[in-house]
Amino acid sequence: MAGTPGEMAPQKVSDGYRWWQLTVGVICMVMIANLQYGWTFFVPDIQQKFGWDRSAIQWAFTLFVLFETWLVPVEAWFVDKYGPRRVVVFSGILCGVGWVINSYATTLGEFYLGQVIAGIGAGGVYGTCVGNALKWFPDKRGLAAGITAAGFGAGAALTVAPIQWMIGEHGFQSAFYYFGIGQGLIVVIFALMMVGPKAGQTPQTVNANIIQTKRNYAPTEVLRQPIFWLMYLMFVVVGAGGLMATANLKPIAADWGIDSIPVTMFGLTMTVITFAATIDRILNGLTRPFFGWVSDHIGRENTMCICFALEGLGIYLLYLWGHDPIWFVILSGCVFFAWGEIYSLFPSTCTDTFGTKYAATNAGLLYTAKGTAALIVPFANTLQQQTGSWDLVLIIAAGANVGASILAIAVLKPWRAGVVRRNALPEAQAMA
Repeated sequence: MAGTPGEMAPQKVSDGYRWWQLTVGVICMVMIANLQYGWTFFVPDIQQKFGWDRSAIQWAFTLFVLFETWLVPVEAWFVDKYGPRRVVVFSGILCGVGWVINSYATTLGEFYLGQVIAGIGAGGVYGTCVGNALKWFPDKRGLAAGITAAGFGAGAALTVAPIQWMIGEHGFQSAFYYFGIGQGLIVVIFALMMVGPKAGQTPQTVNANIIQTKRNYAPTEVLRQPIFWLMYLMFVVVGAGGLMATANLKPIAADWGIDSIPVTMFGLTMTVITFAATIDRILNGLTRPFFGWVSDHIGRENTMCICFALEGLGIYLLYLWGHDPIWFVILSGCVFFAWGEIYSLFPSTCTDTFGTKYAATNAGLLYTAKGTAALIVPFANTLQQQTGSWDLVLIIAAGANVGASILAIAVLKPWRAGVVRRNALPEAQAMA
C-alpha cells in the first residue's frame, strides 16, 4: 500500500522481531489451552456433585467449542480494523470471566453460560494469534502456524498435575476460579505487546515447495468456492474424532476401569489418566510445528494423507488394545499426535489457496469447522450410552479419518493445484 506524501514506507523488520511476535502469540495460546484441554478433568466431579447426565454436562464443552470457533471470522474482522492488541486484551478478560462463572455455577445453564463466554474469549485469542503468525511468516507459513497452534495443543501439559491436584484437594470450583483469573491476566499482559505486520515489513519471497496463489480472495468470495467447502468437510471429519477424545479421555478410561491404575514409563510412575493426559498434550503440541514444517517441504495434501491415515489407525488400535493401561497411554498419544496437526495444516492450506490479505478472516471461516465438529461430541456420548461401550464410536471415528486421508491426496491435491494455476493466468489476474 502506498504511503501518503512525505510518509516513509515501512522497512522490513528483523527476523528476531518476527520471532518475538510469534513468541507473544504462543504465550497467549498456552494460557487458553486449559479452557479446552482441561475440561475433561472437571466432568467427573461435576457429575458426582450435581448428579447430572454426562451427555448434558458435555453440552457445555460443545458450546465452548462452538463459540470459540464460529465467532472467529467476526473477531478477525475486528483484528483487521483495530489490530490484534485490542482484540486479545478483551478476549483474555472474557477467558477469565468464563471460568470464574464456572466456579460459582450450580445449574447446567450457568455452566453453559460460563463456557460460552470462555469460548468467545478463547476464539478471539486463537484466531488472532494464528492469523498474525500467517501474516508475519509468508516464507515459513506451515511452521509458524504450527508453532503458534502448539501453544494451544501443548500448553495444558504443564498444568495437568496442578489442576488435578487442586480439584482433588480444594474442589473443582477453586480450580476454575484461580486458574481462570491467572490465565486471563497473563493473556492481557502479553496482548499489550502484540502488533500486526505492515506492508513491506515481511519477506516478499514465498515457499517454492508449496502451491500458493497470487490472488487475494475476499471472505465473501471464499465462501463461494467449492474447494473451500471440501476443506471444511475434511476439517469436520478429522476434528470430530480428536474433540471426542479430548472431551472424553478420562470418562473412557474410567469406563474401562483403568483410569486410576499406576503406570511406569520412561522412569516415571503416574496413574493412567495423568500419564495419558500429559503425553497427549505434549504430542498434540509437538505435532503442529513438526507436521507444519514437514508440509512446508513435501506439500500440505501429502502431509494430510499421512497424518489422517495415522490417526485412523491409532483410533482403531485404541479400540482393539486400549483396555490395557500401557497401550491406552501409548495409543491415545498416537491419536493426539496424528490429530493436532490439522490446526497448522488447514490454516496454511487456506492461506496458500486464498491469499494473505484476508488471511485471518479466511482462516477463521475455515476454523468454524471445529465448532461444527464439536456438535458430534454429545452424540458420541449418547451412542456410547445406548450401546453400553465405546467400540462403535471408535470404529466410526477411525473409518472417517481414513476417508479424509483418501480425500486429501485423491481430490484436494489435484483440485487445489488447478485452482491456483487458473488464478495465475493473465486473464484471471486482470479480472482480480
